[in-house]
Amino acid sequence: MKLQFKTQAYQTRAVDSVVACFKGQPPSRGVTYQIDPGRVSTLSTPMQRDLYASPQEADAGFRNADVELSEMELLGNIKAVQQRQNLPVSDALAKDDKTGCSINLDVEMETGTGKTYVYLKSMFELYEKYGWGKFIIVVPSIAIREGVYKSLQITADHFQEAYGKKARFFIYNSKQLHQIEDFSSNAGINVMVINVQAFNSRGADNRRIYDELDDFQSRRPIDVIKANRPILFLDEPQKMEGGKTLGSLSEFNPLFIVRYSATHKTTYNKIHRLDALDAYNQKLVKKISVHGITTRGLTGTDAYLYLENIETSRSKPPVAVVEYEEKGASGIRRKRRKLRLGDNLYELSGGLAQYQGFVVSDIDARVDQLSFTNGVELTVGDITADISEKVLRQIQIREAIKAHFKKEQQLFSQGIKVLTLFFIDEVAKYRQYDDSGEVAGEYAQMFEEEYKRELNEVMTLEDSDYHRYLKGIATEKTHNGYFSIDKKSKRLVDPKTKARSNETDDVDAYDLILKDKERLLSFKEPTRFIFSHSALREGWDNPNVFVICTLKHSDNTISRRQEVGRGLRLAVNQLGERMDDPMTVHDINGLTVIASESYKDFVTALQKDIAANLSERPRKADENYFKGKLLVNDAGEETEVTAAMAKDIYRYLLKHDYTDNDDHITDTYHQAKEKGVLAELPDSLKPYEAQIGQLIDSVFSNAQLPHIDDGRRTKLNPRNDNFNKQEFQALWEKINRKAAYSVRFDSDELIQKCVGYLDLKLQVKRLEYKIERGEQNVDASYEDLKRGEGFTVKERDNQKYQGSVHSAVTYDLIGRLADGTKLTRRTIAAMLSKVKASTFKQYAMNPEDFMMQAVRLINEQKATMVVEHISYDPLNETHSQDIFTIEKPENRLDTAFKAKRHIYDYVVTDSGIERDFVEDMETRKEVVVYAKLPKSFFIPTPVGNYNPDWAIAFHENDVKHVYFIAETKGSMSSMELRKVEEAKIKCAAEFFDTIATAQVKYDVVDSYDKLLDLVR
Repeated sequence: MKLQFKTQAYQTRAVDSVVACFKGQPPSRGVTYQIDPGRVSTLSTPMQRDLYASPQEADAGFRNADVELSEMELLGNIKAVQQRQNLPVSDALAKDDKTGCSINLDVEMETGTGKTYVYLKSMFELYEKYGWGKFIIVVPSIAIREGVYKSLQITADHFQEAYGKKARFFIYNSKQLHQIEDFSSNAGINVMVINVQAFNSRGADNRRIYDELDDFQSRRPIDVIKANRPILFLDEPQKMEGGKTLGSLSEFNPLFIVRYSATHKTTYNKIHRLDALDAYNQKLVKKISVHGITTRGLTGTDAYLYLENIETSRSKPPVAVVEYEEKGASGIRRKRRKLRLGDNLYELSGGLAQYQGFVVSDIDARVDQLSFTNGVELTVGDITADISEKVLRQIQIREAIKAHFKKEQQLFSQGIKVLTLFFIDEVAKYRQYDDSGEVAGEYAQMFEEEYKRELNEVMTLEDSDYHRYLKGIATEKTHNGYFSIDKKSKRLVDPKTKARSNETDDVDAYDLILKDKERLLSFKEPTRFIFSHSALREGWDNPNVFVICTLKHSDNTISRRQEVGRGLRLAVNQLGERMDDPMTVHDINGLTVIASESYKDFVTALQKDIAANLSERPRKADENYFKGKLLVNDAGEETEVTAAMAKDIYRYLLKHDYTDNDDHITDTYHQAKEKGVLAELPDSLKPYEAQIGQLIDSVFSNAQLPHIDDGRRTKLNPRNDNFNKQEFQALWEKINRKAAYSVRFDSDELIQKCVGYLDLKLQVKRLEYKIERGEQNVDASYEDLKRGEGFTVKERDNQKYQGSVHSAVTYDLIGRLADGTKLTRRTIAAMLSKVKASTFKQYAMNPEDFMMQAVRLINEQKATMVVEHISYDPLNETHSQDIFTIEKPENRLDTAFKAKRHIYDYVVTDSGIERDFVEDMETRKEVVVYAKLPKSFFIPTPVGNYNPDWAIAFHENDVKHVYFIAETKGSMSSMELRKVEEAKIKCAAEFFDTIATAQVKYDVVDSYDKLLDLVR
């Protein structure tokens, strides 16, 4: 397999942010200089002396050209980049006294979004635009160094295809100093990868970079490197912020420094941000679910119980999958069993006294809870009594295998291989050695036992490709360990870790993982489960890790973001193609974390980690926040938010309850955005709708944090007996009729309305043209001219065209408008003949924009009139009751409400208003039964299908019944509803007036009390 790479817009934006900081820098293909030849007489062999016998060849070097922009020009470029991304604007160039570098740029990119790819591409762009070709990538550990080197290898062909050239790259090695000579003498793109230990440690080998070496012609390697004025790219700079490390970086004499990280500690000039929220909301990383395991003590008993899952079905009551202890002929053993209501664990265990009183009294599928008659309650993932470390790890391994099979069955047919990663603390838990050689350790034995048991559950008599695939893999071949290897004994050993750190510097630990990266993604490779040392946490980023299980106690030294970071990258299929289709990305890309702590504790810590790294995001959406921000309209014109515009945005948010009294973004805003029902912006702000939305979304609120669910809690929400109640069946009979609509309106009235609307709203954008003045370079070569580099632009100017457009293109204005509006040519001609001369005059300024805007405005008026003149004709066709079973109702645990009068056991509410509405319906005695109508129940309208919210049956005076179809809205004023929503509601009113009897009422309400007023 060969991994495929493609141009991604979000990565291109990150690259452009760096390149744009040097706008105006004259291009150069490197400055020629003489490399210090050293003392040739010190060369020890004839071959070495021959190599350096020609000083003309040996001494020719190419260094990066100096930055010729002034500080003011650089700062202006940086500010422009920051403004375009709505980042905090720098007041001055942030200099770093420790490194001695005056140009420092920060790029923030979330783990798994490809920051290595971004800075590699940035090198090619900087070389293309400005001729800079000497780069050093500095990394904090060998793990990351090896990962970067692998990225350079696998992207080489991709970049050659895009830029027509390859980069020369190498890992700095103090014993292969000829590579530094090549780095200095080559005029193309040259990349050196170096870890901080290679120049910042006390060992003699690491200090060689600063020593005059006989085998390097009595020169210091650092002097040869610094003569190139390299550009430094720091990967994970927050791990290299010690004073000694930063001071050592000054020895490289960097032209400038760019720092790349997801979690910057120190910031200089931040020019790009793609944080955890951006990455999740743009679906650039996997969605996370967590399986938590909680140990609970029971008073007065040592009973062992593990509640593994609660299973549901449409036709049977829920059952609880439990592991417990059972007394047999050979002693006590652990057994898994499905428990039902009334099951007695004392009897099932063979009479073990510890289970007296454990009779199942309730199995609640909604909250995944199992209750016993003795008052003991367990939630999925709970383990009772004090269990051993071994039992906890076995349960974690079991959960990881179950999650693996579940994901694998889903993705196998799509050509996606699923990998599961176990992190452990010591090799002996996985592999041990005796006189016979290598034997399975404790975790390997547990794995094979649990794997075989789960495999038997998965395998059936069905003869499918997936089952044949599983049959072809031996249990002992499907897992493997990646650890350091002792060079003498050839045995797996624990990696050597640095003092006061859990990171390893042992390169042997990475060889197999990184070199087998592509092979592991192939179905031909049997390895699917990988055991690795927890010290190797960083640098291991195979994209197809779907399950991570850390077989150690969680502690405060490792953040939860680090624990999940190895599995965030989007998966690839057997062709090496990234599975990043926005429509299905999170259906495919899900990471399951098997935690050794409760779901709540792990998720709380993870959310805290994410929020802590969003400190630079603004918290308040007040006028000061919006003022001065940069907006770009559809034509690419940039506008700064004025004080008046900032006030308009602020009032808009306040008016629709999108901000609270403290100017924080509310849940109401995020819920409306998710449902696509945000209120319309004022007309003055509509040209910048997308950018204003981005500004609002940049303001942090807890509601933005990624939703992390428990993957085991996907339950059915069964329809209950309320559905069969006479009252609901009678209601359904009255509203299930389908109807077709027809529209009759007066053409003269439409013409009149459209003429007035065009005169009021039509504003054509004037054409803009760009003037560039340049001159030929005096020393331009033939090759420069072939590449289009023989001229240099000296001046640019943008001006708006004030006259009329004379084009060779003949436009059929009436025909184009007729096609776009589906009106007759006669009607269009009548409209154009009646608009003001000043309105029609705009056509000559920009015909295309005139026609585009006219079509939009005419269609808006047409839609309004269509709604005003609509009528419905009942059909003989009805909605089937099957829509209540075919369409699976949602059961999101965070919003589900346990119901008694609803036709399903649980109601999912989408807002606080709906929640209050449901609570009232559940407690008011006049409500007999109600339903949240499925999306399949819709009313056709000229502006799209409409799905009402609620169908409710009331009883009044215990005699007659009243039926109501309700739409719950936070705002009752029609002026505050979106035009499309308002139109749909008017159509719905006409629909129910036509098909229903007087007993059925329809209206929009904002509370149950308002509904009751209408019913009575």
